[in-house]
Amino acid sequence: MSDTKAPTPSRAPLPGSERVAAAERGQTRIADRVVAKVAAQAAREALRGYRAGTAAGTGTAQEGAGARSRRPAAGPPVPRPVGRTTVTVRERTARIRVSLELGYPSDIGAQCGAVRRRVVTRVRELVGMDVPEVALDIERLHSAHLRGDSARRVT
Repeated sequence: MSDTKAPTPSRAPLPGSERVAAAERGQTRIADRVVAKVAAQAAREALRGYRAGTAAGTGTAQEGAGARSRRPAAGPPVPRPVGRTTVTVRERTARIRVSLELGYPSDIGAQCGAVRRRVVTRVRELVGMDVPEVALDIERLHSAHLRGDSARRVT
């Protein structure tokens, strides 16, 4: 018996190959449904902030306080204000469509503007994607005058 050792394999990189940093080895793919959930939550936050009289996602606290005095009532509470949310993602860009139900009478344009701003901001912050387009579908208006009686018309 001899006291020879088996050769140890060399850990040196192969010629022509370099070590790749961990951050550059792969890619992260965020599913469309994840972006849709972030967008739906942002829309709910914007409508909740609008109803509470704050400018959720629309600027600074001072702007919110000034806008509160100029803003009309948000209408009656809506049980499920955000419906279906669909997203189309291409590389680092997301196009978003959100279905909403709003209280009536209210400033629909201001509510839609608040939702758009909040969705763009939150998707950019949380997911890191640009949002060039947020389409809003207003599917239903809930009137304070028709509590539980959907067959009557508001005149």
